[in-house]
Amino acid sequence: MTTTLITGANKGLGFETARRLIAAGHTVYLGSRDAERGRRAAEEIGARPVVIDITDDASVAAAAKTIEADGGLDVLVNNAGIAGIESETRDSDVIGAGAVTTDIMRPLLETNVLGLVRVTHAFLPLLQRSTAPVVVNVSSGLASLTKVSTPDTPAYAYPGVAYPTSKAAVNMITVQYAKAFPTIRINAVEPGYTATDLNGHAGTQTVQQGAEIIVRMAQLTPTGPTGGYFDASGPLPW
Repeated sequence: MTTTLITGANKGLGFETARRLIAAGHTVYLGSRDAERGRRAAEEIGARPVVIDITDDASVAAAAKTIEADGGLDVLVNNAGIAGIESETRDSDVIGAGAVTTDIMRPLLETNVLGLVRVTHAFLPLLQRSTAPVVVNVSSGLASLTKVSTPDTPAYAYPGVAYPTSKAAVNMITVQYAKAFPTIRINAVEPGYTATDLNGHAGTQTVQQGAEIIVRMAQLTPTGPTGGYFDASGPLPW
C-alpha cells in the first residue's frame, strides 16, 4: 500500500488529487491548516486528516511524527501555496515590477518556497525509508523563464513578479533536491490555469483537468523521471 501526504488538500487541486489517489489505491493523508475543514474533507473521500501549517515548524514536525507513528510515507505532494495580493486583483491590476514591494513578496516566498522546503526537509527521513519514494512539487507555467520571456504568449503578457518568482524558486529547489537524492523521484508540475480559490475561480480548467498531471507524477515508479518540470502534455522548458 502506498502512503501519500498532500498539503493544502481540503479543497481545490489538493482535494481532487487526494480523491483520485485514493481511488488508485493510495492511503492518503489529507493535509490542512484548519483541523475541522480537514476532517470534513477527509471524511468525504475516505482520507486520513492531518493538521499541517507549512509556515510553522512545530505544526510540520507534529505532522511528521503522526505519519511516522502510523507507518511512514511513500509520496509527498507539496501542493499548499498562495498567490497573495495578486489573486485578489484583476489581471490588469496585478502588481508589476514598478510597484512590487518586499511586503508583497515576503508572504509568497515564506509560504511557497520556505514552506515547501520546511515540509520536504521534515519528511525526507520517512521518504528515504520507502522502497519507491516520490515528491511532487506543484509549480506553475509562470515559473518557466523560457515562457515568460517569449513574446506573444500568455506567460509573457503576465506582469506580476511575486507569484512567478516564488514558483521559479520551486523549480530550482526541485532540480537541486533531485540531484541530491537520486533514489527519490522528485519533479515539478504545472497543473494549468485551473479554476480554484487561488485565482478567484477565474481559471479555464476544471480541478479534474488540473489534477491530472499531479496524480500521474504521484504514481511514478523508481524508473520514472526525476528532476523534471511537466504539464499534462509532457516536459516543459525551464
